[in-house]
Amino acid sequence: MAKRREIQFKIDDEGNVSIEVKGVSGPECERITREIEEALGMVASRDRTSEFYIAAEATEAVKLGDD
Repeated sequence: MAKRREIQFKIDDEGNVSIEVKGVSGPECERITREIEEALGMVASRDRTSEFYIAAEATEAVKLGDD
């Protein structure tokens, strides 16, 4: 089963937007939010969660049998 991915947006009273990505490992989270960040303007800060430092899952095909 595929892991659930989620992007949460929070806008404070002053109009500052924060984006939190859940369920994405490695720098993939920055790739999927890049266009959103560019549309919103300058990024003031970036806090990386522990998920960022987990290597993205790799898929390997395994051939079984005598083919």
